[in-house]
Amino acid sequence: MTVDSPAPLTTRTGSAPEARLEPNAIGVAQDTVIGMATAAPAASAGLILAGLAAATAYASGPALILMAVPMIVIANCYRRLNLWNANCGAAFEWVGRVINPYIGFIVGWLMIMGGIIGTVSTTVVLGPSVLAVFGSTSTAIPPNLAIDTAVILGMLVIAVIGIRITARTQVGMALMEYTILIGFGIVGLVAVISHRHGTLPISKGWFSLSGIGGRGSLSAGFLVALFAYTGWDGTVYVNEEVRHRRTNPGKAAMMAVAFLAIVYTLTQVGLQGAVSPAKLQANSASALVYVAQALGGGGWAKVMAFALALSVIATTGVGIVLGARVIYGMASHRVLPPVLGNVNRRFATPVVASLVVGLILLGLTWAYLLATSLVNAFNDLIAVTSLLYAAFYILTALAAITYYWRRVFSSVMDGVILGVLPLAAAGFLGWILVKSIIAAPSAQIWALIGIVGVGVFLMLLARIVLRPQFFHLRRETEGPIR
Repeated sequence: MTVDSPAPLTTRTGSAPEARLEPNAIGVAQDTVIGMATAAPAASAGLILAGLAAATAYASGPALILMAVPMIVIANCYRRLNLWNANCGAAFEWVGRVINPYIGFIVGWLMIMGGIIGTVSTTVVLGPSVLAVFGSTSTAIPPNLAIDTAVILGMLVIAVIGIRITARTQVGMALMEYTILIGFGIVGLVAVISHRHGTLPISKGWFSLSGIGGRGSLSAGFLVALFAYTGWDGTVYVNEEVRHRRTNPGKAAMMAVAFLAIVYTLTQVGLQGAVSPAKLQANSASALVYVAQALGGGGWAKVMAFALALSVIATTGVGIVLGARVIYGMASHRVLPPVLGNVNRRFATPVVASLVVGLILLGLTWAYLLATSLVNAFNDLIAVTSLLYAAFYILTALAAITYYWRRVFSSVMDGVILGVLPLAAAGFLGWILVKSIIAAPSAQIWALIGIVGVGVFLMLLARIVLRPQFFHLRRETEGPIR
C-alpha cells in the first residue's frame, strides 16, 4: 500500500452506514470554495485588519504566513484520515475510533458549536454591510433583523434543496468577493509603496517577528490569525457528496488553507498601511469599508461593503450546510436523536438537521439583536470560537499520529510527515490555547466551561438514553504495513 493510498472502509460493528447523500455531486474546486467560504475571507479580513496590526505592531505578514504552516499540517492530517474513513462526522468519528469514543463525542460537539457560534459572529454584522451598500448608516434594529432573517431563511432553503445549488451559489459569490478583496489589497499596497499622503510607510518592522520598534506580540497575533483561518475544515464535512470522496476533500482542505494565506496576507499587508495607525484603530469596527473609502471615496466604500455582505451571506449558507452534515454524521451513529440522521429522498439532504441548524442561527441572531442584555454574553462566546477550533484541530492531529503510528516508525519521510510535523502543529496550537486561556477574562473562561459542560451532559444523556454502539467501539489503527 502506498503512502497516500486509501485504506479499506471500516466494516466493524457500529460503523456509519454507506453514504445516503447525493454522491459525486461536486468537484474539488467547488469543495475548496466551500472551505474558504466557511472562513469568510472578507468578513474575517475586516475583523482582523486593525486588531492584527495592533497586536503585531504591523508584523501582520509574518504572523499570517507562520500561522498557515500548522494549518497546512493539520489539513494534511484531515486528508490522511479521510483516506481511511470518509464520512460527514469526520473528526468526531476519527477521534472516537482512534483515541476514545467519549472524547470523539466532545470533538463533534465542539465542531457543531464552533461552526454555529462562528456563523452567528458574522451574521450579526450583515445588516450594517447591506445597508451601507445603499448608503445608509442606520443602526435601527428592525431593518437589521429583517435583512438577517431573509438571508438565513434564503440560505436555509438553498441548503435544503441540495449541495449542487449550494456549491454553484458559493462559487458565484466567491468570484465577486475575492476579486474585490484582492483588488483593494493591490490598490492599497500600491498606495503605500508610492508614499501616498496619509499612508504609513513600509519599514523593516513589517517583516520582523516583533514588529515596528519591537512592540509587537507574536503570540497575540497568532490568536488573531488563528481566528481568520478557522473553517477550512468545512471541505471534509461534505465528503460524502464530493467526487472521489476519499481523496478530493483532503486536497480541497489543503488548497483552501493555501489560498486563504495568500488572500489574507495580501489584504492585510496591502491595507493596514493605507491609513494612519490612529485612524485605523479609531475605525476598527468597520476597518475595510473605512480604508476603501480612504482609497477611492464613497463609491468604492459601497463596493467593499458589498464584498462584506457577500462574505457573510456565503458563510451563513455553508454554516447551515456543514453544521447539518456534522449533526447528520453523529446522528447516523445514534449519539444524537436518529431523526437528525434522516435524509430526504427528493433532495438527498439531511433536511431535519438543516432546519435545526437554520432555526438555531435565526434564534441566536434575533436574541443578539433584540436582547441587549445578552450582547456581552454572546461576545464572550464569539471570543472563544477560535479556541474551540484549536481544541479539535489538536485532537485530530493526535488521532492521525495514533492511527498511522506504524508508518511513523516505518521510514524517515513518514516519521516526519505523520509524526513530527503533526505533533509540532498540535503543540503549537496547544501553546496558543494555553496562552489565550491564561490571558482570557473570567467571562470567556466560563463560556468555555459552559460549552464543554453542556457537551458532557449531552454525551451522558446519549449514553444512557440512546445507548449507541458507538460508545463501545474498540480503538482502531492502520494494520501492519506490507
